[in-house]
Amino acid sequence: MDPTSDPKPIAGASNERVGHDGLVLVADDDPDVRELVAFRLERDGFEVMAAADGEAALELMQRRRPTAAVLDVMMPGLDGYEVTRRMRSSPELAEVPVILLTASVQEAAVTRGFEAGADDYVKKPFSPAEFIDRVKRAIEQRRSEPSL
Repeated sequence: MDPTSDPKPIAGASNERVGHDGLVLVADDDPDVRELVAFRLERDGFEVMAAADGEAALELMQRRRPTAAVLDVMMPGLDGYEVTRRMRSSPELAEVPVILLTASVQEAAVTRGFEAGADDYVKKPFSPAEFIDRVKRAIEQRRSEPSL
């Protein structure tokens, strides 16, 4: 792997402490959105690891399995749909809840996300309180599902 593409933590996305609510991976190519999402999650007790693209997101998740993943739909390289599909086909990541972020309001985009295996879909811009609620709900739904 090229050392310049090694995923690095971003400002506002601490990997120093374990949040009481779990570890959330945030992947978005927009640094402002990444930092805002990380800030909101950390403020609510989550630990955050962040990536700028889908490839880096998958690499981070192979190092540490997150409690949930928040993925932007439109990223360079692997988009959020493809990252979700790869997670669902991986025994280690198949049960990690996925929340997709998008600026699209088209029903076809939402349907495509659910078909890829997403647990929820949040449209940008979003209410921070609703966003946190939906992340927590996705985690709780996965935890309460019986194992196959």
